Amino acid sequence: MNAYFLLKYVHVIGATVLLGTGAGIAFFMLMSHRSGNPVIIAGVARIVVIADFVFTASAVVVQPITGWLLMRQVGYGVDQGWILLSIGLYLTTGAFWLPVVWMQMRMGALAQQAAAAHAPLPPAYHRLFRWWFAFGFPAFAAVLGIFWLMITRPAISL
Repeated sequence: MNAYFLLKYVHVIGATVLLGTGAGIAFFMLMSHRSGNPVIIAGVARIVVIADFVFTASAVVVQPITGWLLMRQVGYGVDQGWILLSIGLYLTTGAFWLPVVWMQMRMGALAQQAAAAHAPLPPAYHRLFRWWFAFGFPAFAAVLGIFWLMITRPAISL
């Protein structure tokens, strides 16, 4: 196996981890929220934050490194439209992902407090959930856009 295919393999695995972990975290957070049970929400939030730090953060570091190395290996320039657009979408994803991780941690803490007090979830939890939900759409769309760009490498003039 040559360096190109090894880099491409790691890059594709990283992209898959980003998409899969993001979709999985969104699913489990949504399902726990729908339960309305602060104990379940607190437990799920704790687990998804760990998953974000272990899987998502690792892939976030690997992607630009392998992408840069692939770009150099193949001879693409950073001035190519599809690469610039991919970088922009990647930064957009990050701009939405970082606050979402904080929101998950805060929602988990609020749910834990409600569970300990045998109280309903506070309004602050519901406000955060609405923001968390809204932030997921542009982040997910950006990741899907990056996948499309990686596969098609269209000629885009920017």
